[in-house]
Amino acid sequence: MSCACGHHHNHSPPIVAAGEEIRLDRPLVAIAGQLICKDAAQMLLALDLLTEHAELSRAEPGNLRFDLAQAEDPLVWELSELYADEAAFQAHRDRLRDSRWGRESRGIDRALERKDVMPRIRAELRHDHQPVAELLTRAFDGPAEARLVDALRAAGDLALSLVAEAEGTVIGHVALSPLRAQGPALALAPLAVHPAVQLRGIGEALTRAALAGFEDHTIVVLGDPTYYGRFGFVPADLDSPYAGPHLMALGPRLPAGSRIAHAPAFARL
Repeated sequence: MSCACGHHHNHSPPIVAAGEEIRLDRPLVAIAGQLICKDAAQMLLALDLLTEHAELSRAEPGNLRFDLAQAEDPLVWELSELYADEAAFQAHRDRLRDSRWGRESRGIDRALERKDVMPRIRAELRHDHQPVAELLTRAFDGPAEARLVDALRAAGDLALSLVAEAEGTVIGHVALSPLRAQGPALALAPLAVHPAVQLRGIGEALTRAALAGFEDHTIVVLGDPTYYGRFGFVPADLDSPYAGPHLMALGPRLPAGSRIAHAPAFARL
């Protein structure tokens, strides 16, 4: 992001190392460090090349984060990258060989470190609001779910909001919101994982973490019976606009045919 001073400053949220680690079959790959220009000519070259380089890197299917920030020393750029796994990182490196950045930036020094990373689950914080919205928009290929979570949050109807985070990057999210029902009940929705790391257990870990704190509640979900059946969800005989084979419940059984009502934000979906 460019400031009025002409520098590219880092406005990324802080890394919050907390919560339960998600053990993935393959770790994420994080790259961090500096690009160091020798003189003003190299700095101008970097300014010319880096916008395209960043856009192409972020467009890679295995890229989770690509942040650049010009340091107080304008000859130095701070770099932070995150990839879905080793294969995604190698695909990035392969693409660089034939790119403008790869061909023309060889004289710019690199001081970079690589580490393997496992994501962690933690409660949503204020600085997560925009990253959560961006994740939901990407995961659902549109803004409807992001608007839903924003509306639930604004109305005080987020009973729980958890994120899966790696190196300051939100890669998963799950929300619970109150239901009007004949007993304590919550709706699980939405559940989202970044497309680059779907089908690797992050959604399952988020779901189990969300359920763990509400064993005395009925949890209702609208989704794929095959997926949610693994957690113990079963078809729900409830009076709801969402009634049907995809409406499922877990926990204390509500009276058959009894009415449930989602938070008002759902009506605007």
